[in-house]
Amino acid sequence: MGLSTTTPITGSLDGAFPDGIDPRKPINVTDATLTLGTKHHGVVTTLNLAAGQAVTLPASTGSGSHFRLYLGTTVTSDTTIKVANGDDVLVGQAVNAQDAANTVIAFETAAASDTITLNGSTTGGIKGDFIELIDVAANTWAVSVRGSATGIEATPFSATVA
Repeated sequence: MGLSTTTPITGSLDGAFPDGIDPRKPINVTDATLTLGTKHHGVVTTLNLAAGQAVTLPASTGSGSHFRLYLGTTVTSDTTIKVANGDDVLVGQAVNAQDAANTVIAFETAAASDTITLNGSTTGGIKGDFIELIDVAANTWAVSVRGSATGIEATPFSATVA
């Protein structure tokens, strides 16, 4: 016996979620540092500190953890997203809308990419940018960055984690 299309679903889900986190609502972060964990899995996490934030991923194990980061404000100093250790890498692309001529520019990760740097200008970090990270295998994070950049656009990917 299933639900018919006319059967209303009633009740409230308020308070029914572990740790009080409602997966339908974004988590707003204004702290200078953030270590992503289980409460951020599957939830949109809004980064809202113009002075920049340092975000750290957990070690990748192939768990399927999925983090979605949204820039709620344009950064005026670097916001970085880094892997947890020197063995983990990022694999994927960044696609940015350019500020001139309504064009798009894309950047791929390199073999050793482990850091995303959004500077509020050439590498992205503009309000509305969206970053998805998925733990797809041991030592591997799949990444997709969709955003905007200004000036002479540059890759947001680098290798900085020892």
